[in-house]
Amino acid sequence: TFDLPVITIKAKSENAEIDFKLESVKPFVLQGDEGLSQKGSQQGNASYYYSYTRLKTDGKIILDGKEFSVNGFSWMDREWSTSALSEDQSGWDWVALQLDDNTEIMYYQMRKNDGAPDVFSKGVFVDETGSSQLIKKDDVVLEVTDYWESPDGEKYPSGWNLQIPSKEIDLKIIPTVNNQLMDVAVRYWEGSVKIEG
Repeated sequence: TFDLPVITIKAKSENAEIDFKLESVKPFVLQGDEGLSQKGSQQGNASYYYSYTRLKTDGKIILDGKEFSVNGFSWMDREWSTSALSEDQSGWDWVALQLDDNTEIMYYQMRKNDGAPDVFSKGVFVDETGSSQLIKKDDVVLEVTDYWESPDGEKYPSGWNLQIPSKEIDLKIIPTVNNQLMDVAVRYWEGSVKIEG
């Protein structure tokens, strides 16, 4: 057995400060094949990957001297790899969702250059107890419903419909903010969403 972690996160800038305590209420989940998540056909198109999908979170945010108490649930991924995409892939659609019934879904759909989903697309469904089940590409229908255009003219998927018929799941995924561009070594859109369905 493994102890469930307690994580403290503190950060401070000139106008903002956070101080959070995160306590996992479920054990970690190994993504892919016992933690090895293959993302493409070429050597090195894989990552080692685990997640804590539901961490009870309490703490405070201070903005311009005004303090706000916060609570809810967080999600933590830890992933490390040697490469991002294979030559025949152009990107991905990736969701990590906490549902009101205390279950979670993580699913990534690798996009081939022609826009079709790659056979390496997969994820996990985590039930109320923390047990996880592999989700394969053929179990899921994930469709992009909207795009966000960056100031430099690049278009990024930023709205989706997700269906898992075997689990009677039909979700509409909507960004809480349109501009959530991660402008790092690899530029991509990633951010918080609302879920309906």
